[in-house]
Amino acid sequence: MFGICNLAMIPLRLEPSDRSEIVSQVLFGEHFEIVEQQNQWTRVRLQYDAYEGWIDFKQMQLITEDSYKKLSDEIIILNGDLIEYITTPSNLLIPIPLGSSLSFLNYDQINTSNFDFEGVRTSGIKDKSLLIDTAFLYLNAPYLWGGKTPFGIDCSGFTQMVYKLNGYKLLRDASQQSTQGEPLSFIEESEAGDLAFFDNEEGNIIHVGIIMEDNYIIHASGKIRIDRLDHLGIFNAETNKHTHKLRVIKKII
Repeated sequence: MFGICNLAMIPLRLEPSDRSEIVSQVLFGEHFEIVEQQNQWTRVRLQYDAYEGWIDFKQMQLITEDSYKKLSDEIIILNGDLIEYITTPSNLLIPIPLGSSLSFLNYDQINTSNFDFEGVRTSGIKDKSLLIDTAFLYLNAPYLWGGKTPFGIDCSGFTQMVYKLNGYKLLRDASQQSTQGEPLSFIEESEAGDLAFFDNEEGNIIHVGIIMEDNYIIHASGKIRIDRLDHLGIFNAETNKHTHKLRVIKKII
């Protein structure tokens, strides 16, 4: 069985319960494979990054395997503005966040609600120089574990969505993203748009941010913010101390 998110965004949970931890979000238009069902709960595997979790069956729309394959082969069309609106034939407005998927709107067999969209669309692979411009769209967005939108986002959700909006695919978690790309030996070798990863005392990757010019980094820590980056890690000028220990820098593009 297969499905698609037909709401603005829904929580993807660790366990089949409304009280369970939110590990990520499914944004409007994202499609997935259903791998397990328990009463009202459905375990899904997102097509984009193969991330798995539980969603409420009432918060999705079933689609056919053929529709799933068609969407998987399509160039992804995304909402390119902070917030836009889907309209229905009865003129109801559904707000959708930056990075929502719009590809299915062209398929009558999937778009059974006759949704329409007249906002800003973006698709295709863009120049690496635009990554920082996209990152600025999320500036000051509050930190939210599992979040993927300007209304709440975590560190790896931020990097994944910035790259996705520019046509590049990252995995979901910081530890997964750290397996991608080419490692660099020094900060001086990096350029704007590269990723910096940070570990904890046990050596596990727990944080990621996007490198900017002149040894700055934009990342999610309390909110999407800009801090200094040096060979030790992230330096917060407000607290006058390092907050994250640098592990590795990766060039993805």
